[in-house]
Amino acid sequence: MSQHNLYIDNKLVISRDFKAPKNLVYKALSEADRFEQWWGPSGFTTHVSTFDFRPEGICHYCLESPDGATMWGRFVFKEILPNRKIEFLNCFSDENAGVIRAPFSETWPLEMFNIITLEENNGTTVLTFIIAPYNASDTEIKTFGENHENMELGFKGTLDRLEDYLLKN
Repeated sequence: MSQHNLYIDNKLVISRDFKAPKNLVYKALSEADRFEQWWGPSGFTTHVSTFDFRPEGICHYCLESPDGATMWGRFVFKEILPNRKIEFLNCFSDENAGVIRAPFSETWPLEMFNIITLEENNGTTVLTFIIAPYNASDTEIKTFGENHENMELGFKGTLDRLEDYLLKN
């Protein structure tokens, strides 16, 4: 899957070190009850509707903002190598897991391809997140490229939440 319709030149790469064993980081990514404790922007609550962690399985979730506004998202898992790599397509969705446009942009790619890798060295796990537009138009690819900084800020909040979760578990 990694090679198909993946715009490598326009990818966003985010890497973070966690003082936690790789198997705990993997569990936080692969188990619904753990995932909903940290996924999403800072201040948001995550509610998992479906979490079928297997190739072609779906994670369907709702993010609730502090003011009560909701946004739905969906992952379709593609390749899973336990404790090493998770590949998935993600998108904004409706309550029924159908693909919808991002609420903030008419030119945001409908789907994104994601690769998460985990590497452990002396009790520290390096999580690397690679995100790229998938089956996107030139305009969507351009919009994605122009928003790397905003995405980095958003993922910083999400990964801060993951770090807090890992320190408590």
